[in-house]
Amino acid sequence: MTLSGPGGMGKTELAHLIARVERERFPDGVLTVDLDDFRLGGVLDPGDVLAQLLESLDVEPQLVAAQFKARCRQYWNKTSGAKLILVLDNARYASEIVPLLPASGESLVIVTSHGPLHDLEDGAAVGMTLPPLEEWAATELLGLIVQDPRLAADPEAVRTLVRLCDGLPAALHAAGRWVRVHRLRPLSRLIPDLRSELEEKGLPDVERVWDTVYDGLSHPARLLYRLLPHHPGATFTVTSATALLGLGQEPCQDALEELHGAGLLDLRSLTGTGDGRMRLPGPLHGHALRRSHRDTQEGEVGQAQTRLLRWIVRQAQRADRFVAGRRLIVSEEYPTVPGAPDVSLEDPQEAADDAARTERAEAASRWLYEERHTLLAAVRLAHERELDAEVVALSEPLWTYALDHPHQSDVIGAFRLAVSSAVRHGGNAAWLVRTRCQLARPLWEAGRFNDAVGELDSAEAVLGFLGDSARDRKLGASLIEFRGMLNGVRGDWQGAALEFARSRDMNLAIPNPYGVMLQTYRLGEATAALRELEAAYRLLSEAHATAVELGRERMTRRTGFALAGVLRDLGRTDEARPLYEQSLQAARRRGSGFDQARIHDAMAELADADGQFTEAEGHRAASRAIRQRNGLDDE
Repeated sequence: MTLSGPGGMGKTELAHLIARVERERFPDGVLTVDLDDFRLGGVLDPGDVLAQLLESLDVEPQLVAAQFKARCRQYWNKTSGAKLILVLDNARYASEIVPLLPASGESLVIVTSHGPLHDLEDGAAVGMTLPPLEEWAATELLGLIVQDPRLAADPEAVRTLVRLCDGLPAALHAAGRWVRVHRLRPLSRLIPDLRSELEEKGLPDVERVWDTVYDGLSHPARLLYRLLPHHPGATFTVTSATALLGLGQEPCQDALEELHGAGLLDLRSLTGTGDGRMRLPGPLHGHALRRSHRDTQEGEVGQAQTRLLRWIVRQAQRADRFVAGRRLIVSEEYPTVPGAPDVSLEDPQEAADDAARTERAEAASRWLYEERHTLLAAVRLAHERELDAEVVALSEPLWTYALDHPHQSDVIGAFRLAVSSAVRHGGNAAWLVRTRCQLARPLWEAGRFNDAVGELDSAEAVLGFLGDSARDRKLGASLIEFRGMLNGVRGDWQGAALEFARSRDMNLAIPNPYGVMLQTYRLGEATAALRELEAAYRLLSEAHATAVELGRERMTRRTGFALAGVLRDLGRTDEARPLYEQSLQAARRRGSGFDQARIHDAMAELADADGQFTEAEGHRAASRAIRQRNGLDDE
């Protein structure tokens, strides 16, 4: 079903109403995507939308297919036979929605757009154009909004007000609430005065209604309304609106409630099953932007955006630290923004036990995922405003997001902007090295190896400008590690081993115990790939023991799994088995199907080597089941 019509007609509201009414007929759930959230410079990558849909269908991020065609096939596998509702908001072309259609004819897809999707095949959809409401329907809607005896007493005044609203539900809501505010005035006085005032402004009728409502707001509410169009990303939260307004928490809450009461904002997403995110609908967004251009004082928007961007940087840095722990970064930590509270994330290191630590880290990871569109938009806005330090600072948490959610084309654009900011600034070699390394990885993950090599070459060209601090020396060692990883991805394990050995020596000289352990692990993996198994065993045993000693749980798992593989290849299956079992138990605790599948595959090979063929088939069946649950084809 396609719903088309001008902004303010309630297409999105109608789409969600249909989904709610039909929910019981579609037991596999309701998926909702606003395609405008995924547009970069007006261009939509359907592959990024597919990644979100697959994750909404419980596919693990690490198991989302890398290539677009494979991702489409995975989506079809996951939706084959499904009975679900998919709401696609703000489509522009049929080519955007065709790859997103579920495989099952038992599903319902509802698409909203401003105009008809002419390039959609005839008969492919039930189309419905939403025209402005006829006068009788608009009058009925106004009566439902206001529920005031004055309406029945003065039908002529009602007719005048309805015509001012041009049949747009959004305008009728604002007008109706405006009438409710002036409860003591008879409509015979209220409406003519309104019309006279509006005609003097020479604006279209709907604009006049919104202007009148806006003029009646308090100063904080007017200020927030004209600042909201300048918020990065299509949506905002109470906390980000507080940072944007800059007047404190309670004044912002009051302003949001006032905008809601005036019909200029919908706060329903903050209650019930809402996700806590709000947006200004298209027509109101345009009106707020015009009022901003007309009323904003010099520097007001710039100051608000700078304040908000620095608040976003701080929240992203906190989430990054809670997910990844203390690690090498090249940006200073941003302080608390006065009057703008931090989001409610808690430090895992202050938790009482392992379960609480894991829960806090997962909450921070979810925040990065849920805020990814705002973070990406913030990078673009900061770059446009030449806030280079903020761009580079935001690239660090986006790096953590990209590691957990690989193969997203939008992060390549964000890292390119970070490189551009570092180059434009020109005075910080650490930024240049770090941002080019960050860009190189998603490039090689996308198969663009030559581009990745170019970024690493450019990073190496400025190594000589780094200082002699421990951080700068770690950064140099990290660049060499990136070269090793790229060599490994390209199958050049000899070259990879040489780079990892170089990086290991550099970490030894700093000294950096964690870096030494990490490069020992990588060198061990490269040596194993070269089939130098005894050397690989020594290296991985050392790395595993150090990871345990340092209390680095993630690296303990990774080194243990790699060591088990070498032990298996050496025929020492009795020593490999407990390491695999420990890895499998840890993967189950984390709920990581990606890790469970590869461990089951490895344990199947181990069982084959021991002649335990029934056990081996059990592990292969478990791995196949995980892949099938994630929509992957059998291999």
